[in-house]
Amino acid sequence: MSANKTERGGQVELDERKIKILNSIIQTYLITGEPVGSRTISKYTDLNLSSATIRNEMSDLEDLGYIIQPHTSAGRIPSDKGYRFYVDNMMKEKIAEVDEMKEVILDRADKLDHLLKNVAKLLAANTNYATMISSPKNKRNKLKFIQLSRVTDNQLLVIVMLEGNLIKNKLIEVDDPFNEEEVAKLNILLNTYLQGLNLQEINMELIQRMKSQAEGYGQVISNIIDAVAILIQEEDDLEIYTSGTTNLLKYPELGDREKASELLYMMEEKQTLGELIVDQQDSEDGTKNPIQIYIGSEAPVSTMKDCSIVTAKYELGDGYEGTIGIIGPKRMDYKKVVGNLQTMMNQLDDIFKNK
Repeated sequence: MSANKTERGGQVELDERKIKILNSIIQTYLITGEPVGSRTISKYTDLNLSSATIRNEMSDLEDLGYIIQPHTSAGRIPSDKGYRFYVDNMMKEKIAEVDEMKEVILDRADKLDHLLKNVAKLLAANTNYATMISSPKNKRNKLKFIQLSRVTDNQLLVIVMLEGNLIKNKLIEVDDPFNEEEVAKLNILLNTYLQGLNLQEINMELIQRMKSQAEGYGQVISNIIDAVAILIQEEDDLEIYTSGTTNLLKYPELGDREKASELLYMMEEKQTLGELIVDQQDSEDGTKNPIQIYIGSEAPVSTMKDCSIVTAKYELGDGYEGTIGIIGPKRMDYKKVVGNLQTMMNQLDDIFKNK
């Protein structure tokens, strides 16, 4: 680890001694949940510094905003800024494989919802925090195929297949009866013009060209296009599976009645949890961060200002992706959480590649 790592924002650099002391304070607080004093640091580090020297360094760290003194005691705890420094600069060492990851997730689940519920339960058990996972959504919604089927003389079933092999259908009414040959011709026309397009690419000029070749079935073409537009835009209900909510109550800083009530309510509200499913932010080199960490007030949900949230995107291919999140106190074991998420993302990737 570099001795002179620049603080986020670029103004102040911490030397190696301060970094080691800050690291020791955070690691100790993660375990105990109690303010950390200079004597504790002197016992458990290899700095070979006196308590007085450590106190001076802790005073500097406090002045810089990395630690705070919650009470009149000599102990300090990490601030949000301190946690952020830890996340950005102290977690760059290679994260060890998580040995505790159970093999149950690799047992092929017949249904995706069963699989995702298993993921949430497994992560909650492994981390001792609350977990959430959202069902996958398609981000492109391009048409792969359209199929018309005759139901009755005056009804056609419009079936569309979107990228990701998602199939949707809608029944439409027609004024005049269609025979099988006419339906087949419309199928060829629709797929010739619409295959591979998204909704924004289906414009009026294209629709007029289709109508001109539809041999008197222009109104039917309009009805079919309307049905296709509805099916493309139709959003399935967002499913979010949670587990381990009561784990949050084990931590004293989250366990008082008011905070506990807010957290429990939040974990039950799908709309609130949906606010955690945000686009990944770019890192400094312009690449997408596979894992996002929100500490305290950085969280997109105001009721979670006393928590940290770690989220990761998982992908099923063909434009489908969802979000996995782990929610805990700000003194959560970040290394273990990130390790679990990385392992889980790899396992999900293997599962869906091999399906």
